[in-house]
Amino acid sequence: MRVVFAGTPEAAVPSLDAVASSSHELVGVVTRPDAPSGRGRRLEASPVRRRAEELGVPVLTPARVREPEFLDALRALAPDACPVVAYGNLVPPEALEIPRLGWVNLHFSLLPAWRGAAPVQHAIMAGDEVTGASTFLLERGLDTGPVLGVMTETIRATDTAGDLLGRLATAGAGLLVATLDGLEAGELVARPQPAEGVSLAPKIEVDDARIDWRHPASAVDRRVRGCTPAPGAWTTFRGERLKVSPVAVVRADGGFDDGGFDDGDGALAPGELHVTKRAVLVGTGTVPVRLGTVQAHGKKAMAAADWARGIRISEGERVGDE
Repeated sequence: MRVVFAGTPEAAVPSLDAVASSSHELVGVVTRPDAPSGRGRRLEASPVRRRAEELGVPVLTPARVREPEFLDALRALAPDACPVVAYGNLVPPEALEIPRLGWVNLHFSLLPAWRGAAPVQHAIMAGDEVTGASTFLLERGLDTGPVLGVMTETIRATDTAGDLLGRLATAGAGLLVATLDGLEAGELVARPQPAEGVSLAPKIEVDDARIDWRHPASAVDRRVRGCTPAPGAWTTFRGERLKVSPVAVVRADGGFDDGGFDDGDGALAPGELHVTKRAVLVGTGTVPVRLGTVQAHGKKAMAAADWARGIRISEGERVGDE
């Protein structure tokens, strides 16, 4: 059948490739307009646009999906279905009505859990052990449409949002194509989402990525991993921002979740720093955590122990001190 793919970020590229390689005819791609990026703020095409152009597929980049020019262009492509992955724009009713089989969205959660822009990040920060991906038919509500297919994925103890999203993007591409196959064959029945178990996953803003060292070590660990690589977990030190990579939590035996061992001892107050020969420890609301790499404002990322030696941390200094 004829399909028009909609998506924008790197996580949508595996699905674009899967659809392009499927038995379906990819007649067009819709993506967000070029946007400023990097320090120079130069306009850059989205990852989906770049890949679509490599594939030789016509690309539409409407600023608003309700623009008459875009709607006319979409009608001219005459899609049977519009698979969509992380497009980033709301699809209005007049666009939803164009493909006869609808807009088939791949969402990276087990709906109705984690509806919204950042399901992977929120699943990690909440401490979920299992997540997955769902395909569903778009409707006017936020990720509320009836579900067509699901797959599950275990959240590993050291997963960052980037790690987990990468696995879901790859596996979810197969789910999306299987859903299109099933729709074409008339074998799929869309099932309404249950009313129970709804949770929301709004976009993670920079302020949301700030570490609260008063929280338990497990919560600090999950927040850092959930905000890695973007927007990046951070704290403050000596009045300036300090970006923090995933941490290791102290175990009852004095070791860490990554297999390392601490050569210091004693409890630490939330945010209090303790520097040993091999590690930089930070106190939390429970046990300390060991910093991995850190990045001071205007500097390159470096191992926390090297950072601490360079700035000569005094005993009793804290992070999160404004």
